[in-house]
Amino acid sequence: MTLFEQINDDIKSAMKAREKEKLEALRGIKKVMLEAKTAKGAGAELSDDEAMKIISKLAKQGSDSAAIYKEQGRTDLYEQEIAQVAIFEQYLPEKMSDEDLTAEVKAIIEEVGASSMKDMGKVMGIASKKLAGKADGAAISVKVKALLS
Repeated sequence: MTLFEQINDDIKSAMKAREKEKLEALRGIKKVMLEAKTAKGAGAELSDDEAMKIISKLAKQGSDSAAIYKEQGRTDLYEQEIAQVAIFEQYLPEKMSDEDLTAEVKAIIEEVGASSMKDMGKVMGIASKKLAGKADGAAISVKVKALLS
């Protein structure tokens, strides 16, 4: 079962269980996935990798929005965004721990043969692809900078 099909099944379950927040979040995911499927140049099917990227992007946007709402003292909107982010994260792979991220980045640095900050682009290119969905791009960048300097 593809991730898109799983989302559809979960929408039906949420409707039957009358879970308003979950239903709203899942419909948001499905909307963005359908837009991606019907975009110019897109294939007929949406791969699970593409679906993961979409959900990851939605989770990041929700987290960023929640942070802004918290800053502005809008706890009602903050709680709503955090609830949606939690639902999005159910469909994403487990995030890497700091130790695992360090180990992976070290392995990539050795694989590329990087020795200085000049090689950061090479390392980031491979790390971004290899760790997509498992670690945040900013966290990867910070780790690469720390290990190369």
